[in-house]
Amino acid sequence: MNRRIGIIMNGITGRMGLNQHLIRSVLAIRDAGGLSLADGSKLIPDPVLVGRNRQKLEEIASRFSVRRYTTDLDGALENPDDTVFFDSATTKMRVEFLKRAINAGKHVYCEKPVADNLQEALEVAHLARQKGVKNGVVHDKLYLPGLIKLKRLRDSGFFGKILSVRGEFGYWVFDGEIIPAQRPSWNYRKSDGGGIIKDMLCHWRYVLDNVIAPVKSVSCTGKVHITERRDETGQKYASDADDAAYASFELDGDIIAHINSSWCVRVKREDLVTFQVDGILGSAVAGLHNCSIQHHLNTPKPTWNPDQPQTLNFFDHWAQVPDNVDFGNAFRTQWEEFLLHVSEDGPWKYDLVEGAKGIQLAESALKSWKERRWIDIPELII
Repeated sequence: MNRRIGIIMNGITGRMGLNQHLIRSVLAIRDAGGLSLADGSKLIPDPVLVGRNRQKLEEIASRFSVRRYTTDLDGALENPDDTVFFDSATTKMRVEFLKRAINAGKHVYCEKPVADNLQEALEVAHLARQKGVKNGVVHDKLYLPGLIKLKRLRDSGFFGKILSVRGEFGYWVFDGEIIPAQRPSWNYRKSDGGGIIKDMLCHWRYVLDNVIAPVKSVSCTGKVHITERRDETGQKYASDADDAAYASFELDGDIIAHINSSWCVRVKREDLVTFQVDGILGSAVAGLHNCSIQHHLNTPKPTWNPDQPQTLNFFDHWAQVPDNVDFGNAFRTQWEEFLLHVSEDGPWKYDLVEGAKGIQLAESALKSWKERRWIDIPELII
């Protein structure tokens, strides 16, 4: 016999909420016949779409055969048949939405950042623990093939002693003057919670913690490279939130990491994000899907001679880690794990406390930028 699980989905009219969470995750699970449970039954997601624009909700519901939608969040939270609340609305409103859902007895799952500041992030984590509801935060990059391969290399001892990590993330986000911007304008306004440090260092915290080693300290410089942009209506606005961050990290095991994050960079690399890990026994470069490796014994021996053209093609000495399993969609895989956690108490690590760690690192990076110094990252205790 199939089992229904009702999911209140808030903020799904936005790009991430619609594409990654509704279409490619919850509805993909539903359309595939649900999740297999230990008793042989299937768990079928039954979403109710929540937002402010009724017309948009109606259009989405009609297009994807979703029977329920509403602009009344409080009414949705009152329904005892819907036990999970998901939020992908703006960061400024997230804590308020999560608290309302937790107080209504709902299990909660949300996008990151979890909150606008660490204090609020810890408050909502404490409330969830107090109310006894299960909770989770999206950690999508850990489910990407490239980073799964990278973690497997670390776990297998491929690198030997890891020495350093070099990360490059970003692409050119148009200012809207000639070509429309491909990111929402709130990302570039401080008053709306924008800024690449808050956005991306939440990701880099869980990537470094889980794929390489725990973060111990940070030194960061942010920049507002482009100070004027045009919004979705074509109106000029002052873009005062940081659009680039240049951060160094000290990790457990005496590992140094450096990650550049920028919405003002043109891409000349294999992917929009790449991580190079160098160890005594070998190195690897991972993107979103691919991962290349070079063992110590396959490492070329170049000679520095600026008077002669380089004869070595350094790309020739790397090998690809094969796709020897079906990795699946990163967002959907984590949704499946969370729903099984709610339904069967399946294993789960990425709770609101883990989400708060991302805010902690972002706040520490902002403090480092302001005070021009290294900031240590203490253990979070709630």
